[in-house]
Amino acid sequence: MSTSGAASAAPFRVEREMMMSDEHFETLSLEQESADDHEMALRHAPLIRFDAREPFLPSVVGYTVFRNEEIESPSFPRTLTLPEGAVCGIEYAVWWDWDIQHLYELEHIWVYLDDAEQVIAADASWHGGYHQMVDASGNVPLQDGRVILYSEPGKHAFAPVADWLAEREPITRGGCGIHAGKGGVLVTDLFEGYIDDRNPINNQVVWTYLERRTFEPAFTFSRIFDLSQVPHVPWNNLFEWIPGRVTWWAQFLNEQTPASQRRVIRIAHRGASAYAQENSLTAIRKAAEMGSDMVEVDVRITVDHVPVIIHDENLQRVFGVSGSVSDFTLDELIAMTPDGLEPIMSLEALIDACRSLHIGLYLDIKQVSPQSLPRMVTTLREKGMLNAAIFGSFRPDILAEIKALEPKAQTSILFSSTHVEPVALAQSVGCDYVHPCWERFDQPHELLTEEWLGAVRGAGLGIICWHEERPAVIYELQQRGVNGICSDEPELLLPRDS
Repeated sequence: MSTSGAASAAPFRVEREMMMSDEHFETLSLEQESADDHEMALRHAPLIRFDAREPFLPSVVGYTVFRNEEIESPSFPRTLTLPEGAVCGIEYAVWWDWDIQHLYELEHIWVYLDDAEQVIAADASWHGGYHQMVDASGNVPLQDGRVILYSEPGKHAFAPVADWLAEREPITRGGCGIHAGKGGVLVTDLFEGYIDDRNPINNQVVWTYLERRTFEPAFTFSRIFDLSQVPHVPWNNLFEWIPGRVTWWAQFLNEQTPASQRRVIRIAHRGASAYAQENSLTAIRKAAEMGSDMVEVDVRITVDHVPVIIHDENLQRVFGVSGSVSDFTLDELIAMTPDGLEPIMSLEALIDACRSLHIGLYLDIKQVSPQSLPRMVTTLREKGMLNAAIFGSFRPDILAEIKALEPKAQTSILFSSTHVEPVALAQSVGCDYVHPCWERFDQPHELLTEEWLGAVRGAGLGIICWHEERPAVIYELQQRGVNGICSDEPELLLPRDS
C-alpha cells in the first residue's frame, strides 16, 4: 500500500465558488460568536490526506472551542477532557454532503493546544468511535505545526498512519464499489427527530446517485486538503443548517432522477429458487453470486419457538414428509431431512450466512409466537443486520408488533387483492413499503397506474413487487421505478446491458 505524498507537499486549494455550488449552501449562517475563536480554529485547522481518486471533499466545518477541563461534546457522543498541559481544545465537526454509502457524512477531529498555542495532542473519529492520533513514533502527526491525518477512501474515517487504512482495504473497496449508496439517507442519533427525510423514496434516489459514483480507490494519499479553505462556523450554525441540507438534496435528486433510471432492489425469491432448493443455504449463496441485493425468505416457528426458514406449514411439498413445522423442534426437523435435500435453516443461521455474503434479508413472516418475535428483532440487532432487513407479512398485527419493538425496523405490508387501498393499509401499522402480490395476472404492471403510483409515493412509501420471471414485465416494472422486485431467477433483475 502506497502512502505517497511527501510530508512537505503543499495542500491543494479549493475555490470558494466550488464549495458554494448551489443556492442552498448560501443559507448557512456564517455569523461568528467570537472572532478570536474563529481565527484560532482556522489557524489550527488540520490537513487531510485524501486518496488520489476520492470523489467527495469536505464542504464546511462546525467548530467548538473549549477551555474547561471537561465538557460534553455538543456533536459527538463523548466527554471532552483536556490532556495534561493543554489550556484549550478545538472540536472540528467536518461535514461532507456525501459518504460513498449514504447521504451526508460528519467526522470529527479534536486538537489540543498549550499556552503557546502549540499542538500537544489530537483525537479523531473512526467508525463511530475515536482514537488518539499518534504516528509510528508515538507523536502527533504534524506538518508545519498543524495536525495532518489520512482519510479513508469514500468513508472518510480518520487515521494517523496509512497502515490503519490498509487493514480495512477489502472492506473499503466493497464500500466504494458494490455497496455504494446502500445506506440511503443517514439518520444518526444526533439528528433523530431533526432529519425526517429517510424513507424508501429518498433512499432509492440516494442509492441511484451514489451507485453511479463508485470508484476504485488508489490507496495513494497524494492529495493534501487544507481544511481551513472551507467555511468554519460555530457548531450550532451547522447543526441548524444540516436538516435543511439533507432535505434539499433529497428533493433535488427526486427532481433530477426519472423513475425509469432509479435503482431497483434485486430480491431473490426464496433465494435463487429456480436453481436450488428454495429457502436453502445453496439458494442463498447462489442469489449472492447472481448479484442479488436481498433474499426473500419465509419465516415460521417450531414447537420450541425457534424461527426457521420455510414457506409451507406442511413439510410434504419441500421435504416429502408428513407433519407440520410447528409440531417439531428444530433438531427434530433437521433429523427428518431426506437424503439429497438440505435441512431447514434457523433464522439465526440465515442471518449469519447473509452477513458473510453481504446480502440483505426480506423476511416474509408467516407465523410468530409471543416469544419468537422479540427474538427475531434482537438477533438481527445483535448481529448488526437490522438495517439490512425488511420485515414483510400479510398480517398487519405482526408488523405493528415489530414497529413497537423496534421503531427503526423497515416493514412491508403484503396483499393479494387489487381492491386494497395500499396507503391506508400501510399507514395503519406504520409500514415503510407496500407489497402487492399480483403475479397471477397476465399484465400485472398495468395495475400500477400513474394514479396508484402517485398516491403511494406521495405518502413516502416504497413499492416492492411480487416474484416475477417474465422479462417483459420486469422491464415494465423497472420503467415505473418501483423500489424492489422479487424473482426466482434473480439474474433477470440485473440491468439489461450487464
